[in-house]
Amino acid sequence: MAEFEIRVALLGDVSRIADVFRQSSLSNEGDRPALLANPDALVFDDEPIRQQRTLVALSDELIIGFATTRPVGDIDELDDLFVDPDWMRRGVARSLIAHAITDTRARGAQRIEVTANGHALAFYTATGFDMDGTTDTDFGPGYRMHLDVAVRLT
Repeated sequence: MAEFEIRVALLGDVSRIADVFRQSSLSNEGDRPALLANPDALVFDDEPIRQQRTLVALSDELIIGFATTRPVGDIDELDDLFVDPDWMRRGVARSLIAHAITDTRARGAQRIEVTANGHALAFYTATGFDMDGTTDTDFGPGYRMHLDVAVRLT
């Protein structure tokens, strides 16, 4: 397993986070044409970093992935989970989810919810998320999922 650490994102991280966001988004061949046809979807908004809601994974001080959650009442919505394509399938996303679980519990929230695309269903299921149903997104069907953090052990 590769060595990396997780910390809260800083404003100085925005450029690299934006790079990871774009590279990761475009790494899926099925999503690439729609994203390139809608370049505004590839622009990272730094507001969650300003609100200290984004976690980054680093290896040798290089950001290799990030996750953003947003409090919504007694749940946290997972808005972003992106990993540099060179670091995919090495435990980065799973570690970011584990840290998000810890943060969600510390906030007193009961669960994390996410709208997943079809390419991410197996990952979210493997990390303990349960399917709630489908929803329409700008790029096709999305899958609403949740993870009850009150009973989940990390």
